[in-house]
Amino acid sequence: MDYASMLTELLKGLLVSVEIFFLTLLFALPLGLLIAFGRMSKNCIVSNIFRVYISIMRGTPLMLQLLVCFFGPYYLFRIPLTDPYRFIAVIIAFSLNYAAYFAEIYRSGIQSIPVGQYEAAGVLGLTPLQTFFRIIFPQVAKRVIPPVTNEVITLVKDTSLAFSIAVMEMFTMAKQIASAHTTMIPFVAAGAFYYIFNFLVAFCMERLEKRLDYYR
Repeated sequence: MDYASMLTELLKGLLVSVEIFFLTLLFALPLGLLIAFGRMSKNCIVSNIFRVYISIMRGTPLMLQLLVCFFGPYYLFRIPLTDPYRFIAVIIAFSLNYAAYFAEIYRSGIQSIPVGQYEAAGVLGLTPLQTFFRIIFPQVAKRVIPPVTNEVITLVKDTSLAFSIAVMEMFTMAKQIASAHTTMIPFVAAGAFYYIFNFLVAFCMERLEKRLDYYR
């Protein structure tokens, strides 16, 4: 077995995994905040709609959601399934799924802020938008970093689920190489890559948490 070729193929798969990771965070983090606002809406219809959405996203397997996002357009609208859409379906499914988890994290953080801070901001003449982004959000960001870190680390490992719709990320590449050469070495190498990736993510999130220490 050519180890250089194996490493090259795994690195190609790692690049796809990294793309899934960053694109998911790019869409899921802000979407989660919007969902959290909807979940906390005083309108019971709006609140219940987002409650059901969160329940479905958290209560069904991510792999099933991947299959629905990929095959759904074909079965519902007869839209042809193309290879480029495989990657798009992964980003849609991952973003919708993780946004639900982030929404609950944001909601718990926002609701942990004492009501008196909102009242004080109102006395100072701040608008609700100014109150949230100048007073509330910096404190929420500090409080939600640990649970967000857990979800981000889980996301690194969940990128391997893209194999279910034949997206060639790192786990899929390792499985193909291992099957072709009947060896465990590609799985060991992939495991090392996942660990290093997660270590870097945890390190960066820890540094971010320390930078926000002044909000204590």
